[in-house]
Amino acid sequence: MRKLLNTLFIVSEDSYLALDGENIVVLSGERELHRMPLHNLENILCFSYKGASPALMGKCAQMRIGLCFFTPRGRFLARLAGMDQGNVLLRRAQYRAADEPAQTCEIARGFVAGKIYNARWQLERATRDHPDRVDVKRIKDVSAQLAGSLHAVAACTDPEQLRGLEGQSAQAYFGVFDELILQNRAVFSFSGRSRRPPLDPVNALLSFVYTLLAHDCAAALEGVGLDAYVGFLHRDRPGRISLALDLMEELRPVFADRLALSLINTRKLTGKHFETRESGAVYLNDDGRRIVLENWQMRKKEELRHPFLDEKLPWGLVPYVQALLLARFLRGDLDGYPPFLWK
Repeated sequence: MRKLLNTLFIVSEDSYLALDGENIVVLSGERELHRMPLHNLENILCFSYKGASPALMGKCAQMRIGLCFFTPRGRFLARLAGMDQGNVLLRRAQYRAADEPAQTCEIARGFVAGKIYNARWQLERATRDHPDRVDVKRIKDVSAQLAGSLHAVAACTDPEQLRGLEGQSAQAYFGVFDELILQNRAVFSFSGRSRRPPLDPVNALLSFVYTLLAHDCAAALEGVGLDAYVGFLHRDRPGRISLALDLMEELRPVFADRLALSLINTRKLTGKHFETRESGAVYLNDDGRRIVLENWQMRKKEELRHPFLDEKLPWGLVPYVQALLLARFLRGDLDGYPPFLWK
């Protein structure tokens, strides 16, 4: 069992992380802002330009504490990796599966099916909970389209065709995503995904929470002995955590998107929590990131019943459970990878 509230977030742009004995020390210039014992931590996420001391990085690697660096805007930079203690037999099974088109497609089908199923569930829930505030017919039409895509995915045996089905489904889902925004639409208008850079507050928020989710998925995969850089749906690319991006697909709608919509619709985030740069790029500011991170950690504490295990667990453990199920499939302990299908 992994602890969920032992992640330290550093959100001040001018903070520097140092080591003092067995403690992490957060400094601003010569002034000490915070001090915490390292044994209380499992992950440190740093959104500061100044970074960390070599001594702290070495200590984190020795203690197997995840240390991940982002720009203040939320763009991933690097993740510290100490000595790998993963299961070599499991990783060899992963590499063999990644080189075999049929098995690659079989595993990728699970990720895509989970994503489409959960996106459809998100839309159906909106028509059920807010029938007077959303365009029910418009959403129902897209939901029916996604249902058809699920059947096509189940029968798909070509990896490129599968990626095409995933892209079409994502485009359809985001085509009605604006219907799910119920508050402050003047600020949070949404006409489609823009990623590099995000061009409006909704895209800025989605990109930020997707970055957090990708980090959690990468940590989960490494925790069970898998290689986060060798995926099945996402192709190999230097520096890209392809398997983490695979694993997060099925969790985007029901964890990341739900949280983003909740922050907007409960007015926890407003226009004052975003900033626009001269290039037109839009990002969360310091206060906005703090609100997202606080609510991200709170959401990870909430419990659910896992649809495959039929057991209660916190949301924060879902990536670890899915990584474990994937590892068991690759070892031959399961007949197939069971995607996370939220009910």
